[in-house]
Amino acid sequence: MNCCHKFFGTLGSKLKADIIHELKDKELSVTELANILQEERSKVSHALLILKTCSFVIPKKEGRKQIYSINKETILPLLHLAETHIKKYCKRCITR
Repeated sequence: MNCCHKFFGTLGSKLKADIIHELKDKELSVTELANILQEERSKVSHALLILKTCSFVIPKKEGRKQIYSINKETILPLLHLAETHIKKYCKRCITR
């Protein structure tokens, strides 16, 4: 069974892609992400739940807060590969 569509579908919204982009270089809480992305906290929480289900992001407890980071083992290298591909081949992405 080919589950690639489910895997890539996990990033199927701008909000989820923006969250991944923000977590690329630093760990952030839901509130911090909501402020940076200027989104409702509940929308960010829902998107993080989906990303967490597939381990795109990793939560950790810090007091009463959940702090999220990107999965550095698999998702971060995948992002770097996607960025390389976009810069080299993807005329549609570069012209935007």
